[in-house]
Amino acid sequence: MEVYLDNSATTRVSPRAAEAMMKIIGSVYGNPSSLHAKGLEAERSLRAARRTVADSIGSDESEIIFTSGGTEANNLAVLGAARARRKRGNKIVTTAFEHSSVFEACKELESEGFEVVYIEPDENGSISSDAFSQAIDGNTILVSAMYVNNELGTILPVERIQRIIKKKNAPALFHCDAVQGYGKLPIKVKKLGCDLLTVSAHKIHGPKGCGALFIKKGVHIKPLVYGGEQERKIRPGTEALPLICGFAAACEELEDIPGRLGAITQLRDYTLSKLEAIGGVVRNSPQDALPYIINVSAVGVRSETMLHFLENKEIYVSSGSACSKGKKSHVLSAMKLEDKRIDSALRISFSCDSTKEEADALAAAVKEGMETLVKAYG
Repeated sequence: MEVYLDNSATTRVSPRAAEAMMKIIGSVYGNPSSLHAKGLEAERSLRAARRTVADSIGSDESEIIFTSGGTEANNLAVLGAARARRKRGNKIVTTAFEHSSVFEACKELESEGFEVVYIEPDENGSISSDAFSQAIDGNTILVSAMYVNNELGTILPVERIQRIIKKKNAPALFHCDAVQGYGKLPIKVKKLGCDLLTVSAHKIHGPKGCGALFIKKGVHIKPLVYGGEQERKIRPGTEALPLICGFAAACEELEDIPGRLGAITQLRDYTLSKLEAIGGVVRNSPQDALPYIINVSAVGVRSETMLHFLENKEIYVSSGSACSKGKKSHVLSAMKLEDKRIDSALRISFSCDSTKEEADALAAAVKEGMETLVKAYG
């Protein structure tokens, strides 16, 4: 039995999304910018997809910019917002455990002369709203905070950030990287109070290579790419219509998010009870983390060794963010965990298709791995 529990890295494409893509590839192949009948047919499909994605986060379709994925959308939001508001201030506030596409974009802004404050999580992997309140001031032009941490499942207090910005009279835009929360938590941009929000298709059973950036009406950011008129000139270039329509089809399957959350919470608790009963396995995720993500350490066995042991049994998890390609987790390092816990960390991430049988298979394999690999390498 194949056990796939690496859904925070990517999900299986749903049959509905695959069918939508094949329809566009096979028959709606015109360029959406062309003025003839095939182009207008493609443009109608593009508009319909944009409406669907907009509806999924409670925005207007004119506020959705399609990108090549979450990384591009995050870079566009962070770099574009900071550079557009440079005359209003010089300070950016983010967290020390953001996704690398935000973290590295902020490092680039530091090289351009911006001041960046990185709020560190506590030893439990959490960040309070007070920490944002202490960091944000009248010189802050951008706050970028993820909704859900991609390695720990930490849910950040993003709904309070806009209120803090207003209280501090800061000229800041608020960007939320919602890639890991999208489709798992109810997300409405007005309730979050964000100016910019990132989502990605392949985390919700859509295709890789497609994402979107919500840009609130009236908000101005600078583009990273220059060219045509597509996507309001913010992200020019011919739209990847098959991927976009696959994205929209996946959005249409996001039904009963609270019900799914309840079922996954039960599965998370069941899985943790099995894993924590194994000697040497400790939990790294906060108690109130998003239940779709579990981070544990199998102390005594390096992550890569355990991953390959599990892989040989057709069980697939990860050691952290797929974008890090095996490098030491900056997320766990920011928590100031011991090296032996960082070096042995495993991330288990569920989808709505995950089952107790898969959890049983994982726990049995980790138990076997701890019994054999600790002796072999200890």
